[in-house]
Amino acid sequence: MNLLKKENSSNNRMNILFTFFVPSGGIETLNRQRLYALSQVGINCHFLYTQPGTGLQNKINTPIFVTNNDTKIKEIIERRNYTAIVVGSDLVMLQKLRNLGYKGPLIYEVQGLGYNKDYAEEFIKNHAYPTINRYCDAILYPQTPHLIKAFETHFPLKKQFCFHNCFNTKEFKYQVLPKKDNPIIGWVGRLEENKNWKDFLLIGSRFIKENPLIQLWMFEDNTLSTKEERLAFQAKVIELNLSNHLTIYANQPHNKMAEYFSTIGDSGGFLCSTSKVEGFGYAVLEAMVCKCPVLSSDSDGVRSFITHNTTGKFFELGNINHAVQEGKELLSNYQLRESIRQNAVEHIEKNFSPETYAKNFLYMMQKLQRTKK
Repeated sequence: MNLLKKENSSNNRMNILFTFFVPSGGIETLNRQRLYALSQVGINCHFLYTQPGTGLQNKINTPIFVTNNDTKIKEIIERRNYTAIVVGSDLVMLQKLRNLGYKGPLIYEVQGLGYNKDYAEEFIKNHAYPTINRYCDAILYPQTPHLIKAFETHFPLKKQFCFHNCFNTKEFKYQVLPKKDNPIIGWVGRLEENKNWKDFLLIGSRFIKENPLIQLWMFEDNTLSTKEERLAFQAKVIELNLSNHLTIYANQPHNKMAEYFSTIGDSGGFLCSTSKVEGFGYAVLEAMVCKCPVLSSDSDGVRSFITHNTTGKFFELGNINHAVQEGKELLSNYQLRESIRQNAVEHIEKNFSPETYAKNFLYMMQKLQRTKK
């Protein structure tokens, strides 16, 4: 904790720029969370997105730039005197920043890669290796097994930092709201292969056949799906006769999600996560914080949150029967359900605190600044 106190007492605040493609989903959530965490310890966080997105509706008090124009980006990095720049996934941006004259530490951050656990290996080996190796000073990723394995294997000499993301549970938390009469099964994601909406519809339809009063709530960013995927989704809803049981919530402000998760949890239902692979999985964490139990595929990143039958439930990816079996227990076993709800909140509060994230981030910055001197 001495490190935190030292930074807090200093007037020399660092400026750090975080870049990503679009303000949406888990990265946009992470950026808001680390703004809160790092501002407590003398770090100013600025954000650069190369295209607009729905996450811009979540207002935060810090500079946010939306541009892919080289001249404007050069002006931003020259005027703001950034101590370091963290580049989220964007190999083109990584190279561009060096070519535009930025000489400080460049950190390549990965929060998730592709739609299966083997993709990270293929992506690095066949596509990303030369750019990462040449242009970045360090690699940053969460404590996700397939990411750890891939980067340690291919970049044994590159500085690497691996620590949990953070979450402010004082601001986003369980709320007591009017209770719904029937269980709700929720899902959060984009209509794309990795988020695996098809399995959610199949699982939901099985529950509705047994109890037609169950409702399905799906939360999505409808600006990030292809026309083909949306048409396939609509056809599947009709095929499974789900239209009267399904409510779609598009582009909801982040602060509203605490209300939705709390409502789902208190209805006797649960969040169902069907992703093929997750680097971290903020939607799962957010549900757990709001006492909404989670039934999830074992998508790797969510192992940081879920211990089976303790803080949540796992089912075998693609095994609809197994998902239904585990979901039924969440609906019917009150004692287990309440134990999971309470344990989940305590687990997130203990292991994903903003204070721990800030301490890890400051350690990373000190190591990199020593290297650059």
